[in-house]
Amino acid sequence: MTQNLDRLNALPLRDDLRGRTPYGAPQLDVAVALNTNENTHPVPQDVHAAIVEEVAAAARTLNRYPDREFTVLREELAAYLGHGLTAENLWAANGSNEILQQILQAFGGPGRNLLTFVPTYSMYPLLAAGTHTGFVAGERAADFGLSAESAAEQVRRHRPDVVFLCSPNNPTGTALGADVVTAVYEAGEPFRTVVVVDEAYAEFSHGGTSTALSLLEGRPRLVVSRTMSKAFALAGARLGYFAAAPEVADAVRLVRLPYHLSAVTQATALAALRHSATLLADVEDIKRQRDRIVDGLLRLGLKPAASDSNFVFFGGMADSRAMWEALLEDGVLVRDVGIPGHLRVTAGTEAETTAFLSAMERVVATG
Repeated sequence: MTQNLDRLNALPLRDDLRGRTPYGAPQLDVAVALNTNENTHPVPQDVHAAIVEEVAAAARTLNRYPDREFTVLREELAAYLGHGLTAENLWAANGSNEILQQILQAFGGPGRNLLTFVPTYSMYPLLAAGTHTGFVAGERAADFGLSAESAAEQVRRHRPDVVFLCSPNNPTGTALGADVVTAVYEAGEPFRTVVVVDEAYAEFSHGGTSTALSLLEGRPRLVVSRTMSKAFALAGARLGYFAAAPEVADAVRLVRLPYHLSAVTQATALAALRHSATLLADVEDIKRQRDRIVDGLLRLGLKPAASDSNFVFFGGMADSRAMWEALLEDGVLVRDVGIPGHLRVTAGTEAETTAFLSAMERVVATG
């Protein structure tokens, strides 16, 4: 690794990329991997069969470029989201990370800034660096919450070109109220700020939790980003998408790569969307396991945050790194998110959740 680093530094790399490390969670061979917020439920058999059928059909014409506009996929994504959206409001790419990258390519760049509120998704500063967009780390409250007043004041102070709001927030798991989104949008009006609400975990929210999809009408610079990696169990397929005013989709068309969404990806996503009821049934089970984790950690005297996502962020440990290592020795991999005294665990299957809670009981008991 040291030799590779020396060779990297010998290249004419951009100065602002020197010293950076790539994004990535540990990939270890363990019995229970709960560190990357995947949907650990296997793809149901009927959905698997439908995907195989759609991909097989797409394979017959792989000698040709795919539909550059992925029209059918945009139509079906709009139907899935509802809220009066049409295909013209939808755009898709290879995972929500590429969606966010395209937005920064179109609306960020040299001399422009991205504001977000930390701690939040650790890819945001990397996406900013990759697009040569300035990164501004906004502040959250001591409990990691974000009020409408605080968020709006920070927008007025920093005058950002783009704001990313993660809701539910990763790694803390809590969703933002509609008042926060509207306050940020209104505070950014004088600067024509593009406001992106990253709703990667929206399907796991508690009933009654608001979605920024309901705020799109009349707000041409509001974007709601989603993914099929989590609720749809398609992390390996790489399909993210956004809903926004049609002109936002037109803007990212200026920066997208030609035929960026493969025929295989489009076929996989369409098959999954047509079986959304089956896949979302697994979401309900994941929510039950998430709530089991919260209850179990509370019984152990720890401090889990209320979660609207498929993971739980928890504190109350004197040495979170030691806790992480003890769990790993027990065959359970969780995520050390770099926040002292806190860890994050994905809500997996019932068996995986039981294994995690059992391991936690042993670790806490041995102190």
